Amino acid sequence: MKRKLVFITALFFSLTLFAQTTTWKPDPWHSKLTFSVVHQGFSSILGLFEKFDGTIITSKSDFSDAAFSLTVDVASINTEVKMRDDDLRGSHFFDVAKYPVMTFKSTSIINTTGMKDRFKVIGNLTLHGVTKSITMDLWYRGTHVDAMSKKTKAGFMVTGTINRGDFNLGPVDPFDISNDIMIKADGEFIKQ
Repeated sequence: MKRKLVFITALFFSLTLFAQTTTWKPDPWHSKLTFSVVHQGFSSILGLFEKFDGTIITSKSDFSDAAFSLTVDVASINTEVKMRDDDLRGSHFFDVAKYPVMTFKSTSIINTTGMKDRFKVIGNLTLHGVTKSITMDLWYRGTHVDAMSKKTKAGFMVTGTINRGDFNLGPVDPFDISNDIMIKADGEFIKQ
């Protein structure tokens, strides 16, 4: 009888916790995944991925326990120059025929500043067949009910830098293309 009571109590608490989690999905009209890389030390080449999907799951209204996941269609890369985009899709850079998807899954979120809206998100980035742990900066910009759609939305900006050499992404020649790639994900997520 005692075992049954313990099991029922544990089940009740786990169901209560599960019921309190909230899922958020990106608003495609108000979300972008962009990057920047320096070319020959002179200029920044900007680009974005046009097709991606993400999910945030949290049980706290301040997102301090949020779990983030992101899936990117690598072939959707766009730097506004077709010849360059085709080259980037090719076998000596992203090799989209072999590695069509890039993913990120968070493993933890921590507040290191004491500010309630700034976090570090640590997670595993899988790119070009390589998985590495990365740390990104997260700015939670707040939550509101959208006046037009009447849906609850939360705003986020995630920034950070990855080393393309860590992912065997293209020839390693920092005098042609910098090894550091700056990432910026900015947008609104809709409460499901």
